[in-house]
Amino acid sequence: MRSMLRSKIHRATVTERRLDYEGSITIDVDLLERSGIWVGEKVLIADVNNGKRLETYTLPGERGSGIIALNGAAAHLCNLGDKIIIMGFELTDEPIHAKVVLVDDENKVKRELTY
Repeated sequence: MRSMLRSKIHRATVTERRLDYEGSITIDVDLLERSGIWVGEKVLIADVNNGKRLETYTLPGERGSGIIALNGAAAHLCNLGDKIIIMGFELTDEPIHAKVVLVDDENKVKRELTY
């Protein structure tokens, strides 16, 4: 079995940091659905601005809001306005194709592709 990239939201902009929260990342439901990432799914986040990486789980954000909110301890690792890459993986014994959603500065889908 191999851990393969299945879903990616590329260069999303951090819109909120919520320190007083038990932890996770809140993502606009539109982005979750378009990328194929599930609510509650473990994701890897890479901050393009500072190179930090973290793992957490997803929570649904208001549809169409463009929200990308880092909550709890994760909020200390990224700044407002940072560009991040959100990745979901799948454990499989066969090759799969990753769904990639590229977003603009307001976290609206500008392009979709498959790797």
